[in-house]
Amino acid sequence: MLSQNRTFDANTAGGSPFGDLPEWDLSDLYPGQDSPEIKRDMDWLETACADFADAFEGKLADLDAAGLLDAVLRYEKIDIVAGRIMSYAGLSYYQMTTDAERAKFMADCQDRITAYTTPLVFWGLEFNRLDEEHLDWVLAESADLARYKPVFDRMRAMKPYQLSDELEKFLHDQSTVGAAAWNRLFDETIAGLTFTVDGEELNIEGTLDLLTDADRSRREAGAKALAEVFGQHVKTFSRIHNTLAKEKEIEDRWRGMPTPQTGRHLSNHVEPEVVEALRNAVVEAYPRLSHRYYKLKAKWLGLDRMEVWDRNAPLPMETTRVVGWEEAERTVMEAYAAFDPRMADLAKPFFDKGWIDAGVKPGKAPGAFAHPTVTEVHPYVMLNYLGKPRDVMTLAHELGHGVHQVLAAGQGELLSSTPLTLAETASVFGEMLTFKKLLGAAKTKEERKTLLAGKVEDMINTVVRQIAFYDFECKLHAARSQGELTPDDINALWMSVQAESLGDVFDFMPSYETFWAYIPHFVHSPFYVYAYAFGDGLVNALYAVYEESGESFKDKYFDMLKAGGSKHHKELLAPFGLDASDPDFWAKGLGMIEGMIDELEAMED
Repeated sequence: MLSQNRTFDANTAGGSPFGDLPEWDLSDLYPGQDSPEIKRDMDWLETACADFADAFEGKLADLDAAGLLDAVLRYEKIDIVAGRIMSYAGLSYYQMTTDAERAKFMADCQDRITAYTTPLVFWGLEFNRLDEEHLDWVLAESADLARYKPVFDRMRAMKPYQLSDELEKFLHDQSTVGAAAWNRLFDETIAGLTFTVDGEELNIEGTLDLLTDADRSRREAGAKALAEVFGQHVKTFSRIHNTLAKEKEIEDRWRGMPTPQTGRHLSNHVEPEVVEALRNAVVEAYPRLSHRYYKLKAKWLGLDRMEVWDRNAPLPMETTRVVGWEEAERTVMEAYAAFDPRMADLAKPFFDKGWIDAGVKPGKAPGAFAHPTVTEVHPYVMLNYLGKPRDVMTLAHELGHGVHQVLAAGQGELLSSTPLTLAETASVFGEMLTFKKLLGAAKTKEERKTLLAGKVEDMINTVVRQIAFYDFECKLHAARSQGELTPDDINALWMSVQAESLGDVFDFMPSYETFWAYIPHFVHSPFYVYAYAFGDGLVNALYAVYEESGESFKDKYFDMLKAGGSKHHKELLAPFGLDASDPDFWAKGLGMIEGMIDELEAMED
């Protein structure tokens, strides 16, 4: 089977089993690593940062509205230039993380930019010391300055937790040898892993893909290969997690953060009680969602008990076919266009202009993402496309991110970035549009059943599994605050959330306890994962409003995406009659999943 060979270069002249897969054209950022444009921008950045500090350090309290606006615009330009360089370096690196030259280039860029921007640390600290009355006065004096108020509000939310200027500069300066270095070690370790399955050597993407193979023996072989290799490297992964969690605990303690999660909530501009309400609603719904669904799935698979390698198994009635790239593109574009032609128009350049890197290649980072780069350029989407129906949904998801990022770019660099809790809105909505299109075209009961079951599984992975991940992280950081954790300690924490979230129909093979090791979010973005559940619940509620209101929904939806990070979630959701702080809000979203499981159970009668 072609789908079993995961180490080919998908973009060689011979093409791939899925058609001609696109590859990034990064020249919209820079022509190459040695281009004079990078040297020009690096030189400009060094001078601009020094000039900014000379012009404004120790003087913010004396600035009038025009002076403060000038400072904001100059800071924003610095942000754009630094972001452009690091976007190019990072995207190039993720194409081949095992390439020493790319790794060196990214590290050198990071080192230089960190050094150049260290003089800017005063900006947020001094801004937070501004008198409230003075700030209100300058904002009232200038509408152009007042539009940045959401940025200022987020900065000032950190005021209770900021350290001395000297300590903040130290933390900024040493960041490249702190979390960033451990992140890089994780990425390079993961990308370099190889797994032997039935005599074939695979990378991590290819081996994880076996967990969705129709052949149960292949799924089992893939799971056992993962467990064996994770076990061999568990000390390295344990060291990475121990170090990052301890580093976070030290910094949080110095800042006076009340919980390990506080920093994430602040950056997401979401109240802790809203996240807690989401978490509690999902955990309380485990029996009605994942436990009930997996019992149905066990029945369909003809199993009394399920193993972990059966969780994402295709259903017996599911057709095992390869979805070519052209079909995937057509499916998603038609779904987007059926919602609104503007959505398809925004998505089209991703396919036509080299904004997607789709193929699986040796050394390429695993997974998928959409990176917004900077507002003066455009986003890039990375996939590891393997021709599975779920890969089509991944394309719809990441393309939704890309469309959102394009629309939000109109806000400018400082206001375009969307908090993680809202950043998943367009991506999950894009998936829902694609799913609904396919469901509407289903010709038989079995086809409808397959589509419904696939969507339920995706939602369980997005909601139930991510909240279980969040609970694991909460337990990990709490335990690490009490002392060093052995690999067995971390394994035990991982297993403590698995049975609870998946249900009693599952058995867990020996060594499954190490499967926490490859989850990148735990390393790169602590507590990120609840954003997926937040986004899924939010989109379920939004989609219900769309089905009720039709055409009047669309302009409001585009306005929400265009807002980027310029509005709080309460303000963004108000036009739709929704409020994430309402305890019933999450119940509605979970109710949509429950309704789909109800329909699946009814099909059994």
